[in-house]
Amino acid sequence: MKIFLLFILAINIYAFDAKKSMLSLYQNQNYEEVCRVGFSNFENFSQDEEFVSLYAFGCLYADYVDRLTVPITILKYSQEARANSAYFSIILMQKKLLYHAMMDGYDISTLNMPTTDYILSKVFDQYVKLGKHEAQSAYVFTDENDARITYKLYLLKDVKIDKMVIEKFYAGESVKRHVYW
Repeated sequence: MKIFLLFILAINIYAFDAKKSMLSLYQNQNYEEVCRVGFSNFENFSQDEEFVSLYAFGCLYADYVDRLTVPITILKYSQEARANSAYFSIILMQKKLLYHAMMDGYDISTLNMPTTDYILSKVFDQYVKLGKHEAQSAYVFTDENDARITYKLYLLKDVKIDKMVIEKFYAGESVKRHVYW
């Protein structure tokens, strides 16, 4: 019995350390590492909604949007978890639809969807507002809240799979490049 209790205690300490490490990484905006640590430990902590949410937000901000699929299905037992799941679902769907529109010329101009404050949502919304149009090699959108911020949307041809790129500019200078497929 003592061995079993020590084992349970060790698991709980490990879980606390993994979450604590991920939280620290997240607070330091090291999102890619949050996603990596979360992915490595996901099987052990998939029932911990705080862990799953932290992992999912890390992956989102590291632009690993496709890694949101499993957290979307898991996050359902609390109000906060369901809200996070809905938020991730919107972004994932917008990514898939925008990629489909860019790659295949699919018309998304008639869609009326919820939105978020995430960069992919901002660009998706502005792309939809273009209405039905001829495909362009690149699109430039001005942020609706700050005219100094612009987003450039384009496809990047690759040997394996073409990628969708959103570059964020502030006062004409590149700030961040988001790559999705």
